[in-house]
Amino acid sequence: MCQGNEIISSLPLQMSLYFNVFFFPFWWVSEVIGLQLKYPVLQDFYKFIIITIVILMTLIEIIRLYLGYMGNLQEKVPELAGFWLLSLLLQLPLILFLLLNEGIEILPLERAVHIVFTLFLTFEVAVAFMTLKRMVNHLATRFHMRQFDDVEDLRPVQGNRETNVLWGTGIKT
Repeated sequence: MCQGNEIISSLPLQMSLYFNVFFFPFWWVSEVIGLQLKYPVLQDFYKFIIITIVILMTLIEIIRLYLGYMGNLQEKVPELAGFWLLSLLLQLPLILFLLLNEGIEILPLERAVHIVFTLFLTFEVAVAFMTLKRMVNHLATRFHMRQFDDVEDLRPVQGNRETNVLWGTGIKT
């Protein structure tokens, strides 16, 4: 059965988001410093690609963390689904590109922070999916229970002859 005040938000997801908020500025600073150090030795197209990825990831991460907080704490399915999609379809491929592409001259500090960022993202994608699934099932159950309650309210009262109506015909019995 579905309780009226049951909390569906995920504590592990919220903890991961909390730590991610503090880790992201460190990731950003290390990425900018690494880019500044290796910029002279990079090929021109890698310079453009890395700058574009850092700008995109910064914007996406701010939106993603906001959606994660709102979706999880307020138990809003669209926000949490947006968080999950941004994480899975945008952030994860971008960070994997930065982590695995040897043509961009990966520095040891960059490799370390990219691995931590990838672990955050992987954990958040998995936990957000399970939370979304649980949240949708809970909301569907609440919806069906409300429908059942509405049907109960339509039942005729025993002993009251005027409310004893055949359903859909308009004929009183």
